[in-house]
Amino acid sequence: MLRTACLGLAALAFLTASTAMTQPAALAIKSAPFGKLADGTAIQAHTLTNKNGIEATVIDFGATLISLKAPDKAGKIEDIALGCDKLDDYVKGTPYFGCTTGRVCNRIAKGEFTLEGKKYTLEKNNGPNHLHGGKEAIDKKAWKALEFKNPDGVGVTFTYTSKDGENGYPGTLSMRVTYTLNDKNELRIDYEATTDKATPVNLTNHGYWNLAGHGSGDILGHELQLMADRYTPTDDTLIPTGKIVAVEGTPFDFRTPKTIGSRIGEIKGDPGGYDLNYALNSEGKKMALAARVVEPKSGRVLEIETDQPGVQFYSGNFLDGKQAGRGGVTYKKHAGFCLETQHFPDSVNQPSFPSTILKPGETYKTSTIHRFGVKR
Repeated sequence: MLRTACLGLAALAFLTASTAMTQPAALAIKSAPFGKLADGTAIQAHTLTNKNGIEATVIDFGATLISLKAPDKAGKIEDIALGCDKLDDYVKGTPYFGCTTGRVCNRIAKGEFTLEGKKYTLEKNNGPNHLHGGKEAIDKKAWKALEFKNPDGVGVTFTYTSKDGENGYPGTLSMRVTYTLNDKNELRIDYEATTDKATPVNLTNHGYWNLAGHGSGDILGHELQLMADRYTPTDDTLIPTGKIVAVEGTPFDFRTPKTIGSRIGEIKGDPGGYDLNYALNSEGKKMALAARVVEPKSGRVLEIETDQPGVQFYSGNFLDGKQAGRGGVTYKKHAGFCLETQHFPDSVNQPSFPSTILKPGETYKTSTIHRFGVKR
């Protein structure tokens, strides 16, 4: 951790020096209309900026991160988050670009689980399984937004209440998602939830990243390091088998930095690529570094810290060029990668995995930090 922190500070110092002449002198936040839903609900875009040129934009629809602009080692600012220009694109559906995902992110086997003696049946929207809360889940809802500015940064708190039975889940679940940007070049996401009935909860952000720029091509040359000695192998439908096995000797081993494309051809599947959960060495017991990604040409660096036990690494396998992206860009296979901090997939049906069950009187709380910098 000390080594990583020192690297981050060095990157921050360089980034600050190279951009200070052209960037805002202080943290700032501004909002602008981003369209209206069919029922007339107005959606706002909230743009957070810091003194180093980092700019994050989030919208009320799905509590979604639609843009993240950051300088490279020469001070050139580009958008490194995949996203869309118009609200209609998000309403019609994207591959979950930047949204808050849940109630339960990732997959639930056969779209069903049993809790406190009662069986619950969910929508099967990913082959035989339930994925990311269903087709009309919290990523497709209008959240209430409250902007803030304090000594720790600027940000937006989004709130949404999912009624008992929504998308098949038990309990009225009140959720709060807070994005905060600070001058350390950290975009922090804090999640909170309470319920009036026992229910599974597993929230994450589904950001897609390309540190060379969102329209620059594939991410196979990015260098990835994951702080995980183990992963959860899956069946052919990407449901964990229940085992937690060592990455050593497999193409899933990113314990030391490797390019994403170095062994991707060894992974079976159609389409091929990475889409699996890593069991982090920190086990979710504290905030700890989960991943570090470097894009060699631009020098941009992304570090992710979390207090979650797992992270889903997805290499954009299902991107096929059909999704219209920002500025008319089409996102083809492997145009972006995701690192979704989480509890393990299908935990509600896997007794050996860390529990995702939230009970009345408890508060679900978790945090993830995305730290941006450059490598000299």
